[in-house]
This record gives sequence, structure tokens and C-alpha cells, in this order.
Amino acid sequence: MKIILVADDAPVIRKVARRLLQDMGYVVVEAETADQVLSICRENMPDAVLLDYDMPGMKSIDIIPEIVRMQSGHDCKILYCTSELLVPEMTRAKRAGAQGFLMKPFNRKILSHKLAEAGFEPIAA
Repeated sequence: MKIILVADDAPVIRKVARRLLQDMGYVVVEAETADQVLSICRENMPDAVLLDYDMPGMKSIDIIPEIVRMQSGHDCKILYCTSELLVPEMTRAKRAGAQGFLMKPFNRKILSHKLAEAGFEPIAA
């Protein structure tokens, strides 16, 4: 089973993403703080992370290289999620190791496309 970590401090975003991803056949794990993200990744690196641009406890731009440096972190597909077009931040995220970007709000079609664009192999739902 493919595991996707949804990291966002907004419960409604996590809920929507969880439902969409579960409907697509993925196992979903959630985190609402930077510490939770890093702890989950250390314990069991997910296949992908949807990472909100501003997590409590640490800026996401600093979380990305932490994930990438972990064992199997280079295999994890990271999508930097934002509700604003922040080109300088997106550029920094890409340089830090994010494979793509996901603008909020999103739907199943956009989410599926962005995962595929980042090189994340889809599973049959």
C-alpha cells in the first residue's frame, strides 16, 4: 500500500485531502505540526507528503531538506501546498527537494495530476 502524509495545521484541509486520497486507494497519515511530520517520517517514511507551506513549529521550507536527508527521504515525493501564488517560496521549495506544488483548494483530478507530475506512481482505485 502506498502511504501519503497529509501535513497541514487546518483540520478541514486534512479531512478533504484524506477523503480524496483514500478514495484513490492510498493509506493516509496526518500531521498538524512540524514535529509530527518529522517524527512520522523518521518512524516510517511515507511514499509522498502533501506539505502545507506554513507548519506550526518550523517553516516548511526548512522541513523539506530534513525529510530529504532522512533514510529513504530522497524517495519520498514532496508536494509543497499553498493557497497563494508564492513564486519565491515555490522556487526555494523546489531547490530544497520538493517535486511539485499543489494550490489549495484542490479536487481529486488536480491532486491525482500533481502526484503523477511529481513522479508518484498512481494506484488503481
